[in-house]
Amino acid sequence: MNARQIEVFRAIMRNGSLTAAAAALNVSQPALSQMLLHTEDGLGFKLFQRKAGRLVPTPEAEALYPEAERLHNDLDGFRRLAADLRHGKAGLARLAASAPPSLSFVPQALHAFRATHPGVRLMSSVVPAEVIARMLDRGEADLGLAMTDVPQPGSAGEVIAHSEVVCIMPAGHRLAASRAIGAGELNGENLISYRRESLPGMRLDQAFADAGLRFAPRVEIDVSIMALAFVQQGFGVALVDALLPWTGFTGIEMRPFRPRVALPVSILVPTRRPLSATQAALSHHLRDAVRAYAATPAARGLLRPIGAKP
Repeated sequence: MNARQIEVFRAIMRNGSLTAAAAALNVSQPALSQMLLHTEDGLGFKLFQRKAGRLVPTPEAEALYPEAERLHNDLDGFRRLAADLRHGKAGLARLAASAPPSLSFVPQALHAFRATHPGVRLMSSVVPAEVIARMLDRGEADLGLAMTDVPQPGSAGEVIAHSEVVCIMPAGHRLAASRAIGAGELNGENLISYRRESLPGMRLDQAFADAGLRFAPRVEIDVSIMALAFVQQGFGVALVDALLPWTGFTGIEMRPFRPRVALPVSILVPTRRPLSATQAALSHHLRDAVRAYAATPAARGLLRPIGAKP
C-alpha cells in the first residue's frame, strides 16, 4: 500500500462508508471505490465486506488499522517537520568560531538568529582557526568564523571584514601619549604578540621588516585574549587584533598600530555538503552583526566590513 492507499483505507475505517470517506477526502465516490478495489487487488485479500448496505471491516482490515493510524501520524509529523524546516522553525545550526569574533560580534548574531529561529537547535564552539577547518570537513560544524584567508582542505572561505592590529598597554603607560604606535616606538618594550609562523605574525613580521626592525615577541600567543592578563599586570605591551573590545577591560589603553596591518575575518563553509536554509540564515546574521559591530565605539575605524567605505 502506498501513502494514498493508506489514506483512503484510514478514511473508510474512520467514516464507516464510501460516501462519507469520499466527502472527507474531497473525491468522488466512484473514484474512491475504484481505488479501494485496486488496493485490495494489490493486497490479495478483502478489506471490507458489504452487509445490509454498509461496509464492515474484515479481520485483516482490523489488524491493519492501528498501523495505518501510526503511519498517518508519522506522515503528518514528517510534513510538519518539512514545513518547519522550510520556515526556519526547526533544524540544527552549529557554529565554530575563533575567540576574537566570539567575544565581539558573534553574540549579537546568535541573539538575532535565535529571535527569528526559536525552534532551531543552536550550538556554538570557540576553537582555534585550524580546528575549525577540521570540524567543517568532518561534519562536526556547519559554519566557521575565523581570522584567516588561507585556504584549508575541506572548507571554503569568504572574507567578510578586515580588522586592524592595535597596540594595547597598561593604563598610564608612556605609549599612551601617542595617537598611534609604530614599530620603532616598541623598541625596548616587552612585546606580547602572535607566533611568527601564524598569519598575524607573518604580517607583523613584514611590517617590522619594512621599518628595518625585527619582529621578536617576548611572549608568543595563539589568540589575542591571552595577552590581556600580561598587559593588565604590567608585563609588557601587546600587538593584537582590534576585534576584542579592549577599552572595556580595566587597566587597559589601546592605540592603533601603524603602518596599518589588516587581518581578515572570514566565514568558512564545508565543501563536501551544502548549507541548509537555516544555516544560510545564520551566515546572513553573522554578516549583519559584523557590520553593526564595526559602527560601535570599540571598533569604529578599526574594523572594516567588506563593501564598507574606507
